Amino acid sequence: MTLFEHQFVAAGSPEPPTDATGRMLQMMTGYWVTQVVRTAAELRIADHLHAGGATAAEVAATESLDTDSTFRFLRACASLGLAVSADGERFVSTPLLDTLRTDTPGSLRDLALWGGAESHWLPWGRLSGAIRSGTTQARAALGASFFDWLATVPEEAEVFTNAMTAMTRGLAHQLVEVIRLEGTEAVVDVGGAGGNLVQTLMQRHPGLTGTVLDLPHVATEADASASSMGVADRFTFVGGDFFEQVPSGDVHLLKFVLHDWDDDACVRILRNCRESLEPGGRVLVMELLVDEVGTPGLQPLMDLNMMALSTGRERSLGEFANLFERAGLTLTRTMSSASLVSVLELAPSDPARGGEVRTLPSQRS
Repeated sequence: MTLFEHQFVAAGSPEPPTDATGRMLQMMTGYWVTQVVRTAAELRIADHLHAGGATAAEVAATESLDTDSTFRFLRACASLGLAVSADGERFVSTPLLDTLRTDTPGSLRDLALWGGAESHWLPWGRLSGAIRSGTTQARAALGASFFDWLATVPEEAEVFTNAMTAMTRGLAHQLVEVIRLEGTEAVVDVGGAGGNLVQTLMQRHPGLTGTVLDLPHVATEADASASSMGVADRFTFVGGDFFEQVPSGDVHLLKFVLHDWDDDACVRILRNCRESLEPGGRVLVMELLVDEVGTPGLQPLMDLNMMALSTGRERSLGEFANLFERAGLTLTRTMSSASLVSVLELAPSDPARGGEVRTLPSQRS
């Protein structure tokens, strides 16, 4: 097999090649697959090919697409294991593609849209620049910092918010199994977007009140989510900036917030949380933890994602502990969940601040 042939066998295979050349060539063309998946999500291909399938002409008519281009796209989907076709004309979805259906709980569609979105894609294309300069590439790629750019492009902000909500929805029930509460606390989800995590906690604990602090543009989504989950009477959305002030509460949740920011910014957020804790309150930080060098896993790749997009980073437990100490907080417990996400429980370092800290048993430690 020639190198040219080898490359395209590797690129089109749904299974990873076992030889080094094939694996490398598949890595080199991996971005092609990313955009196939994003396009399939955007065009709702999973919906069209479910329950009996469809021809390219039928999909094209429904989505106002070019028929020939649609056929070529569906043929590529079939080569990746996203669809099958018995006659070369009618395509039917596979369980892999069905993960992008819009009517399926736990759908990955929003995450697929975000994975290939301009605000995500373009900074990654400048990864070498981030390594050379030690600075995020969002400004070079987008003309503004990541979050500032999202504020000016509502459609991209919606894609990002929906993706984060989808991610939280997938994690929430796993994290709820770890987070132990008395059930009557006031819980503040700091930077909580649509509020799925705190609302899931509220469903489990009928005496709990929940608040989300986030930018005003996600208020409608958060309120709608609270209504759909049956907790609207105990839920409040606060539009604001966690760098300025955090609402008071017994428990502050920080899920995938600190990894967006540099150390000084993290300390500022954590101090604001500490200062607004009610007596006996706690801060729960939920993040990926970077393990020893060479350990396989998502964490080092997610760290590069943060390098390209933001001023943040993924951190080891020791690096988090240093941040907590600077913010006047002490790590009292580390809990692992069924996912890759760890829950770090913090209390004010000064015993005189906030009184005695309530610590509750966890199912996992």
